[in-house]
Amino acid sequence: MEGNKKTMQMLATLVGCNYAGTPHELRGCINDVLAMRDTLVARFGFAPGDITVLTDDRDAAGVLIPTGANIKRALSDMVSRAAPGDVLFFHYSGHGTLVPRRHGHGQYDEAIVPTDFNLITDVDFRQLVDRVPEGATFTMVSDSCHSGGLIDQEKEQIGPSSSGGGGDGLAAARGRRRFLPYAAVVGHLSGASGVDASHHVADHLLALFGADASAKFHFHQRHDAPAPRRPDGGILLSGCQTDETSEDVAADDDAAEGGKACGAFSSAVQAVLAAAHPAAAVSNRELVMRAREVLAEKGFEQHPCLYCSDANADAPFLGHQEEKLKPAATMPAL
Repeated sequence: MEGNKKTMQMLATLVGCNYAGTPHELRGCINDVLAMRDTLVARFGFAPGDITVLTDDRDAAGVLIPTGANIKRALSDMVSRAAPGDVLFFHYSGHGTLVPRRHGHGQYDEAIVPTDFNLITDVDFRQLVDRVPEGATFTMVSDSCHSGGLIDQEKEQIGPSSSGGGGDGLAAARGRRRFLPYAAVVGHLSGASGVDASHHVADHLLALFGADASAKFHFHQRHDAPAPRRPDGGILLSGCQTDETSEDVAADDDAAEGGKACGAFSSAVQAVLAAAHPAAAVSNRELVMRAREVLAEKGFEQHPCLYCSDANADAPFLGHQEEKLKPAATMPAL
């Protein structure tokens, strides 16, 4: 590196929520992020000390529980460290939900569900991406239900309107869906908030979490038609379309990665990367399209999507090389 030019940083925040011991328990989310941590180090050259892992495995030493405030703090700290040219990565495996807009006449927005149910919404991710320095990228992989569009106003590259859509995302599930119905979220929160369950979820979240509740609920935004945005560094690879659910695969399913419970989308991402030559770059577009193929071959009724600028669609996943993808080996089984 010449002169005092700054070395590129590669920073990651990985979140896995299994909700153990609750009616909403999942099995594969922690496995997903531990597998991704290994891939980031071995394939992409991330330093272990630059990877923050949050899980609800309370038996693990020094674990940071993925509450809403903890997740947002970890992401904010990661973005605060960033400089132009850096690579930022966020992987989330857990429940997702849809939140009705107060004034949306049947319209909904996407959110992820931390362990304390302090929802993190598409608006929060939009605000986070808006803080990313120009020239840096923020790549988000969300293996959760209704995850398409989780970065508000990001351009759709692969999704229902650009690729002809897909099947019915509410078809019979092979495993558990990574989805919490809105009524279940409100019912859970109302027991602690003291607010009647008939109220909008915003009232419950503001009563329980105050300033730590999503920015969407503080601003009471109407979300009218957004103004066109300039291309930015936000890149979302979602496990499914906004109107679909993502699968949590049990350990005894033949699609389970290495005989361990996993997310179908997370496992497909791992399979695509493993099939490519270790020195070859896989573009964001290629990764999503190949993940779709893997999931279809296994009979999953979910269709991963890609949201980002035109330039980032064909840029390498995590930008680790400028080399174009070489012919890959035969796709390994999930």
